[in-house]
Amino acid sequence: MKWTAKDLDMYIQSKEYVDTVLIPLVPISFGGQMKQTGSMNEFLTILSLEIEKQMKGRILLMPTFHYLHDEMDKIERLKGWANEVKENDFKHIFFLTSDFEWKKEEQELENHLVWIPAIPLDSLENDQAREMINQQVLQILDIFTYNWKNEKK
Repeated sequence: MKWTAKDLDMYIQSKEYVDTVLIPLVPISFGGQMKQTGSMNEFLTILSLEIEKQMKGRILLMPTFHYLHDEMDKIERLKGWANEVKENDFKHIFFLTSDFEWKKEEQELENHLVWIPAIPLDSLENDQAREMINQQVLQILDIFTYNWKNEKK
C-alpha cells in the first residue's frame, strides 16, 4: 500500500495484516553529485513501487525520506520516523537505499537496512530496465521473507 488517501483507507480497514513498512532513503545533492542523486531517486522510486505492488496488503510504502548528503541530524530524524512507525504497531521496518553512507550507520538504526547499488536506468532500454528492476525486487523480497520467518522463531 502506498502513502495515498485511497491506499491508506485500505490500510485502515486491514491494518492487522500490514506489519511491515518500507522507507526509501534518498539523498539530495547539488553540484557535482546532482545527477547521481537524481538517478538514485529515480531508481529507488521505481524499485519501491514495484516492491509495494508485489507485496500489497503486507507492506506500507512510506514517503521517501530525503536528506542532504552532509546533513548532521539525518540519523536522528530517521530514528524519529522509525519510532513513530513502531508506536503504530508495525513489527518490521525496512530502509531501502543506494547511498552507501548508510551502511556505516547500520548498527545505529536498529532496523533492517537494505542497500542496493543504483542502476542508471537512463542508459537502458525499457525492457532491460524492467528486467533489472524485477531481478532486484525478487532479491529484496527474499530479504523480507527471511526476516519475517526469523522473527516468528
